[in-house]
Amino acid sequence: MRREVLPLLVLHFIAEQPSYGNQLMERIAKLTEGVLSVNPNTMYPLLRQLESQGLIEGKWEHPVRRTRRYYSLTDAGRAELERLRREVRPFLRAVRDSVERICSELYAPPSR
Repeated sequence: MRREVLPLLVLHFIAEQPSYGNQLMERIAKLTEGVLSVNPNTMYPLLRQLESQGLIEGKWEHPVRRTRRYYSLTDAGRAELERLRREVRPFLRAVRDSVERICSELYAPPSR
């Protein structure tokens, strides 16, 4: 399930607006306050994979110079986004609940 969180975030952000790789890495880092840090060696293969699966479509900002490649969501990508939202939600809730239990255990006043 952990492996599906990053594609879920990428598809989510691309659904909001066409985005490029560095922009996606920055948005994920900002959203997670640096807890989830994505490097180019992870992001760009993922973008190529999502594009080869027909979930996103990439277009160069300047096709001749190949500067930034902006990705937008396809109809298949929208369907996959919704599927991932449904499937990943229980995992994210479990992570949240686990973190809350850990914090309660570590930072609760000592019992007498």
